[in-house]
This record gives sequence, C-alpha cells and structure tokens, in this order.
Amino acid sequence: MRTQIPDALKNDPDIAEMDAILRKCVHCGFCLSACPTYSLNGDERTSPRGRIYLIKSMIEGVQQDAESILAPIDSCLSCLACASACPSGVDYQHFIDLARPRLERSVTRAPGDAFVRGLLARLLPYPRRFKAALMLARLARPLAPLLEALLGKRIGAMLRMAPAEARRSDIIDGPRTFEATGARVGRVGLLAGCAQQVLRASINDATIRLLTRMNVEVVVPDNAGCCGALVHHMGRSDDAHAAVGSAVDGWMAQQGQAPVEAIIVNAAGCGTHMKDFGFVMRGTAQQADAATVADLTRDVSEFVATRGLPTTTRPRLPRVIYHDACSLLHGQKVTAPPRQLLRDAGFEVTEVPGKHFCCGSAGSYNLLQPETANELALRRIKAIEATGAEVIATGNIGCLEQLARMSGLPVVHTVELLDWATGGPPPPELAQGPWA
Repeated sequence: MRTQIPDALKNDPDIAEMDAILRKCVHCGFCLSACPTYSLNGDERTSPRGRIYLIKSMIEGVQQDAESILAPIDSCLSCLACASACPSGVDYQHFIDLARPRLERSVTRAPGDAFVRGLLARLLPYPRRFKAALMLARLARPLAPLLEALLGKRIGAMLRMAPAEARRSDIIDGPRTFEATGARVGRVGLLAGCAQQVLRASINDATIRLLTRMNVEVVVPDNAGCCGALVHHMGRSDDAHAAVGSAVDGWMAQQGQAPVEAIIVNAAGCGTHMKDFGFVMRGTAQQADAATVADLTRDVSEFVATRGLPTTTRPRLPRVIYHDACSLLHGQKVTAPPRQLLRDAGFEVTEVPGKHFCCGSAGSYNLLQPETANELALRRIKAIEATGAEVIATGNIGCLEQLARMSGLPVVHTVELLDWATGGPPPPELAQGPWA
C-alpha cells in the first residue's frame, strides 16, 4: 500500500513502524471474512481493511476529523483473526496498538465515555479495588434499569455482568513459594493476575496444584503486579508503560534472587501482552529486561505440554468442548497443547463447529461495546450447545466469564480440568455434577 506520510511525522518512530506495516498491505480483502465485527454488520469501516484505511488517512493528514474514526476503531476487538488470515503478513496487532494512543491524544471523548473508560482503568487492574467495586455492583444490580437510563447502557451492562460472588483463593494469600510435591525438577514464576484473582481464584489454585504435583516449584513473586494489557488496549499508553515497567522490574528482581525457568501465565490475554513486552518497551531503558521477561513467558498449557501430565486418576470425565481464546489462537499460536493435554488426561474433546469467531469478551470490550459483544457471544454459544458437550473449556478468564454468562453449560479453565483429572478437586462449577 502506498503511503504519503507528512515530513513532520517521518522521524516519529511509531509512525515509521506504522508506515512499514501499511506498506505490506495489498488491500486484498482476505481479512474481511475473518473479522467478527464485519461478519455482523458488513460495514467496511468496521473491517480490518477499513480500519487500516481510516488510520492511514489520519496519520497522513487526509482525515482531519479524528472523532469520525473513533467508533470504527473502538469497535475493533483486537482478536487478531485478521492477522492470521492475512497472506501478506500485515502486523495488525502492532498497527492498531500504535494507533489507539495517537487517537486518544487527538480526540475529546464524550464525558460519559471518558468516565467509564477511566473507571475501568482504575478498577480492573487492582484486585482490592475491583473486589470492592463488585460488592457495590451486586448491591446496585436491582437499580440497573434506572442507572442505565440515567448513565447509559454500559453502566447497566457492568452491573448485570457482576458475578453473584467473588471466590477466595484456597492457596494464595500473597507472594510466596509453593514447594514441589516430590524431588524438585524445576522452578517457575506464576503471574497471579488482576481481575482473575477476584473472579476465579480457583484457576490459580489449580495451576499451583498441577505444577507442584509435576514436581515444579512455583513462585508467586512480590511486586510483579499487573501486566498492563487492559490499559494498553484502551490506548492509555502512559498507564500501560508504567504497568509494564513495574512488572518487568518485579520479574527481574525475582531473577536476581531465585531465577525461574519460565513465567507461567494462565490468562491468555495477559500472556499475549507479556510476550510482546520487548516491543512495547522498545526505545526505553527497560527494553532488554522487557525482552527477557517476554522470552520467559509461557502459557500454562505450553509449559505443561513440555513436561507431560502426572498420572490421571478419574475414571469418569465429562465430554469437553474446547473454545479457543483469540489471544491463544491468533496472538500466541497456541492451539495443539491444550487440546492434547485434555485428551491425555482422559477427556473426550469436541471442536466447536463452523468458523471460529471471537466470543466478544476481548478484555474490556464486553463492558465498552456490550451489544456487539452479546451478539458475538450468542453466536458462539449457539454453535457450542448444538454439539452435546457437557463442559466448555477455555484458556482465558475473559472468555470464561463471557461464555458462562450466556450458556447453561459449566465453563471452566483448561488447567482446572487437568488438575482435577490428575488428583485435584473438581472445578467449583462441576463440584455438584455426576462426576464429582
């Protein structure tokens, strides 16, 4: 694709990166059929090719009204299905990630929109704040229709999505080291996460039980904190760099004390972002350390697949349908390990029929774009429930919560099933079922 970058911007490293990405695009349109939003509305502006053109027009100075491209860019899930479909290797992940902060600096959002985005950025990455907010949301849920009428659909969506309860961890009570069950064969770090700690603490508990049963020591370090993915995808670059910088410092401090061979992540969205730390922090004093952390990062299924599962202990296990989190499928290209591990553990694994599309979770997307997110979730659930599967497994907390809210089937994390099959307790969603 030909570009005409103004001379005043040619020395901007972000613009140079975007220009290089643009030049790979041959506007073939292969990305359109892969795009979830385009599949719903057929609007070229909400397709990857359309968004690329809109952003190109902005940085070239052709489109002076940045507000006019805000809605199409906001509607992007960053699922990266387009990147997987692209025959020319267009790096849409970095293109859209570089565009969002520039757009944020160019527009003045409506007060309600700015308020909601600021609220999410100040709550979700902080477990204590988020937990307190959920308690308030549960109390305010009966007022959802009134608050929605006064403050907008997003507020109503947030209240309705708040879980009935927040489960406490049975294991993690702060930074600590969990010893291997037998003779230690390795040591890893575990990203405890932010929202996941509050929404599904059982995922971290299952991860620790499984890894220590594999004789791997697990370290939950001090000061590793949030990976910054949520604010990064909202275009809040200052907040994102601060979060990444703090996380990098925390993990490098761990490496200086008791080095780990891998940083285990059980939230796929966080893992995709952490594997990109080197790019995010390029040109900063932390670039080398950030690249080191990125190289150490592994999805839990990736790591377990390299070691093999402990002996399975359950004679009767449910039929599982595996839902690919986009961040694993497209962002990390991790597809075979979770499926094979589930089969190795004794589960019958069913595939979701038809074309893969995002479930609509996408970080904070289902809170900021609730109507589109609901359409995408319902389409996914319809395909899943037609298979006769008994349990939905996935590798990302966002997908898990999104599908669980829409489906009558239990939805659990892959690692919870692997832990259960090899001697751990059943996931809470299956504790009362015929397999417990």
